Amino acid sequence: MTTTQLTTNPVLRVPPASPAAAAAHFGASLAFHADVSDVASALAAGGDPGFVVLDSRSTESWDQGHVPGAIHLPTALIPEQAEELLDKSVPVLTYCWGPGCNGATRAALALAELGYQVKEMLGGFEYWAREGFEFETWEGSATRAADPLTAPIDAEDCGC
Repeated sequence: MTTTQLTTNPVLRVPPASPAAAAAHFGASLAFHADVSDVASALAAGGDPGFVVLDSRSTESWDQGHVPGAIHLPTALIPEQAEELLDKSVPVLTYCWGPGCNGATRAALALAELGYQVKEMLGGFEYWAREGFEFETWEGSATRAADPLTAPIDAEDCGC
């Protein structure tokens, strides 16, 4: 590949990081994030998954649908209610609506500032529902067909 190709290609205009820097970056990313498929798998295995799931959305959003077994604690209430609902020795996994919302990030920050171990569930409730996992609403349990753009239709997992 010539220098001209590198400078004219928008993907490679900024060269990739070194393998060591990439390993550090992606390793750190996994320390901060989990995806909905991994969360669903850990919860479905039964027993104590070793973490709690926290929905940081409003009550109206929670009523529309939430991950079964999640704790409801809107971000604005974290400073005053986290210690009543959460154990600092148990990692907390936050989620909000979806990838277009940074509410789970704000909730994770608020919890980390209070001394909690925390990760964010990538994709949020949107991808939980889109991947066909069961959720609870104010009317009871529900599921939607898996979206073939987000989850395999005839396989147990995506293989990633």
